[in-house]
Amino acid sequence: MQTTPTGPAFFNFDNSYARDLDGFYRLVQPEGASRPQLIRLNRELAEELQVDAEQLAGPEGVSVLAGNLLPAGAEPLAQAYAGHQFGGFSPRLGDGRALLLGEVIDRHGKRRDIAFKGSGRTPFSRSGDGKCALGPALREYLVGEAMAALGIPTTRALAVVATGDMVSRERALPGAVLTRVAASHLRVGTFEFFAAHHGPEKVKQLADFAIRRHDPQLAEHDQPYLALLEAVAERQAELIACWLGVGFIHGVMNTDNMTISGETIDYGPCAFMEAYSPRTVFSSIDSAGRYAYGQQANIAQWNLTRLAETLLPLIDDDSERAVALATAVLEAFPERHANYWLKVMRDKLGLDQTGNVTVDRKLATDFLELLRQRKIDFTNGFRALFDAANEQPAPLHHLFGDDAQFVHWQNAWQTRQPQRSAQQIITMKHANPCYIARNHQVENALGAAVERLDMAPFERLLAVLQQPFDARPEDAAYAEPAPLAVTAMYQTFCGT
Repeated sequence: MQTTPTGPAFFNFDNSYARDLDGFYRLVQPEGASRPQLIRLNRELAEELQVDAEQLAGPEGVSVLAGNLLPAGAEPLAQAYAGHQFGGFSPRLGDGRALLLGEVIDRHGKRRDIAFKGSGRTPFSRSGDGKCALGPALREYLVGEAMAALGIPTTRALAVVATGDMVSRERALPGAVLTRVAASHLRVGTFEFFAAHHGPEKVKQLADFAIRRHDPQLAEHDQPYLALLEAVAERQAELIACWLGVGFIHGVMNTDNMTISGETIDYGPCAFMEAYSPRTVFSSIDSAGRYAYGQQANIAQWNLTRLAETLLPLIDDDSERAVALATAVLEAFPERHANYWLKVMRDKLGLDQTGNVTVDRKLATDFLELLRQRKIDFTNGFRALFDAANEQPAPLHHLFGDDAQFVHWQNAWQTRQPQRSAQQIITMKHANPCYIARNHQVENALGAAVERLDMAPFERLLAVLQQPFDARPEDAAYAEPAPLAVTAMYQTFCGT
């Protein structure tokens, strides 16, 4: 493979994965682009990474972001991983269209991966071309930024560069390279790969690296690998509760799409629910509803079980004791998640965190049932509650009118929390966004960008989503659900 020329030091790389995990990856050069054009640069994120945004936006920077020029210190590599995909084990997946360029320390002292997506074939590409289409790259940028603005742990996009080359999907589409930033790209599937192919010693090396990277305090723990499992379970329990709080459906929760860091990763068939139903599915390939909105916590527990299986030889030399210890962590997951979910729901309902758990859980589930029965938009239903708590009852009355069941629920809600402090109102507001990445608006923005090279709708939508909690009259259209006929037919797809 042709070696990519090296340019100046755009990033201050310190590449622990390449340094510490020899044999866990394959060195690969990006293929480059024929006519690179910068489509979007995340200047705020560049500043966070201590990177010169102006330099990145210049000709050499665009060459770097397209894979035509390697920044000094980069060690591009494709990571190996496996994965359970829709329940079936695929023993060899890996970065088929991604490359880890290296790692930087951001201005907060946190280590972050800088990676390409769509930079060409790797040894893990199988029959794929290793490329990414412009539309999915922009989707990942847009939804990732929306999630970040909502306060949900997520990978983020630093840039999207159009390559000037076409990629072949159902039809020819303009290609792109996405530069993704992550706390790390360690996945449950990374552990599965080395457990399946190389055994406990390699898993131990990977687990020790994960502890250094994400949980250094566990290095001196009596049971560091059991504690690692518990830490990952804790992060995932909270993450899924955050997803549920904004109606987010990941769409393809395979084990290779579950991070050790607890960040949301891979925004292929993701979507936001509008009319509330736990059975909501958008992904075209999820015909059985395995990854439906209401199944996501169960799937997280299932995925964590796969992680636990890889760690068993490290947890205890006695296999029965190892299973018992890991099982206790896994069996605690539903309650762990339920506690995070209740916290999210209390915030959304404007309740303090000290009330009776049974009463508060019933208030939350009863309101959700009212939304489900009446096919009310999830986001707007909760936002109307906030408006009512903030002495603006009209939106709530518009949704429910004098519905007897709702009036009964509302009386119980007001009895539970007769008064709210100014801080509670602020907390409630920031638990109930006015704007989410509504599917029809995302598709409109991507369509304009891909079909007409018109980035104005994308930029307009992005600006709205980066300020999700403040209602603005000029942005009222962005709070409107799609017509039910549109939502009923809407599907998302994996192919990037």
